[in-house]
Amino acid sequence: QVQLVESGGGLVQPGGSLRLSCAASGSIFSINGMGWYRQAPGKQRELVAFINRGGTSTHADSVKGRFTISRDNAKNTQYLQMNSLKPEDTAVYYCYADIAPGATPLLQHGYWGQGTQVTVSS
Repeated sequence: QVQLVESGGGLVQPGGSLRLSCAASGSIFSINGMGWYRQAPGKQRELVAFINRGGTSTHADSVKGRFTISRDNAKNTQYLQMNSLKPEDTAVYYCYADIAPGATPLLQHGYWGQGTQVTVSS
């Protein structure tokens, strides 16, 4: 059973930093695209950042220059470094990954983490 487990959320003051981690576990053949999404109360889930297996990344305009996505393929883990946080960054952050399970290496599925709350407030 493939799982994505997130960590690193919490309460931070405006201008502060947090680092989110998302580790994939279980029987995994390969992991292709990985990304972070967020959902604020009353709003739709939105893409924050995405990174492919080769390390090419894209970031939403709202977080460019403040957030950085990265990954460690050897550890099946992705990260989101969040700097200069603003109150409008408050949301539940979800990690996502395109994974080919070990049992079905030719079939890729999308997996989601359970979500971690990030609150930016003084």
